[in-house]
Amino acid sequence: MSKPRVLFYVQHLLGIGHLARASRVASELAADKFDVTLVTGGSKVPGFPGSDVKFVALPTLVADNAGFSGLADAFANSVDDEFLARRRDLLLEAFHQISPSIVITEAFPFGRRQMRFELLPLLGAIKATSPRPKLLSSVRDILQERTKPGRDEETVSIINAHFDHILVHGDPSFATLADTFPLARKIAGKIIYTGLVAGPDPAEPSEVFDIVVSAGGGAVGLALIRSSLEVATQSAFRGSWCLITGPNLPERDFNALLADAPRNVSVVRFRQDFPSLLKGAELSISQAGYNTVCDILRARCRSILVPFASAGETEQSVRAARLEALGLAIALPENGLNADILGSALEAALAQPKPSSHRLDLNGAERTAGVLRSLL
Repeated sequence: MSKPRVLFYVQHLLGIGHLARASRVASELAADKFDVTLVTGGSKVPGFPGSDVKFVALPTLVADNAGFSGLADAFANSVDDEFLARRRDLLLEAFHQISPSIVITEAFPFGRRQMRFELLPLLGAIKATSPRPKLLSSVRDILQERTKPGRDEETVSIINAHFDHILVHGDPSFATLADTFPLARKIAGKIIYTGLVAGPDPAEPSEVFDIVVSAGGGAVGLALIRSSLEVATQSAFRGSWCLITGPNLPERDFNALLADAPRNVSVVRFRQDFPSLLKGAELSISQAGYNTVCDILRARCRSILVPFASAGETEQSVRAARLEALGLAIALPENGLNADILGSALEAALAQPKPSSHRLDLNGAERTAGVLRSLL
């Protein structure tokens, strides 16, 4: 009996969170005997997708700024209609070659509106195929709040016209889709909660640092990394530090951090063993992205969260506030962050015991595989 084929589309534009979460789900599908192909469209990230997953890499597109107002290629050049048409054609070609029984679009239509030039034609191709593949949207538990009129209505219209189900990768006891998507009631019958997509229990660390600082993809985390370096240099705490800047931090900024780092501070761009480092650490200092938080929760590590909140971003702030309310983190505002504020939070965090057990469901990847099995 042939394996059911899945085409899983994911486009990361600024950070790497979308790609990391989709890769975790895709790896679990592969382990559950699905023939899964991840179609990616962003910059290359070491370790994603995993070696156990087939993938098709479309020509690279990234956000040209933190506000996601435009698209650029891998060399930061604005893209033209010819470039976009080539991507669209490659995506449609992949769809027809794979001939999937299930198609999953990560974020769309709740996000990735910039990608309608290729995703709307994909929806049209799916609708014209017989037998028609199941079409699912894969979204995190907390969405970015929309301020432009009509956007939520447009999302509902696309869902009702094309999508069979919405996979919400969250625990409804922590956050429901309705909390950040006002029209969730209009698609309530399509919503399936999978639990949070966390990785497996991490292995014992091969290297131990007292404090692990991370900035996701690194495109917007310099202030957090710089403040952490100042604390490491100036505070009375003299433990070992690992500063993980993210692969997208500009080279000049990375080199400046390296030059300023004292002997007890290791500065790296990426650590594939990040979950293991958290398991061995006394404290994590990070933004409040979905995947980082899942790793922290799995490792049961003390945590200071500084959510990314520039350019009107709200998602990480909501997540950080809810975790702080549960006693699972200390939340600090990104605006005005400095070494004094971060140093005081560090002392407060280290004075607390490590987080006790929590009841949040972290098995979202495994449960997603089960959902897809039930659909077939």
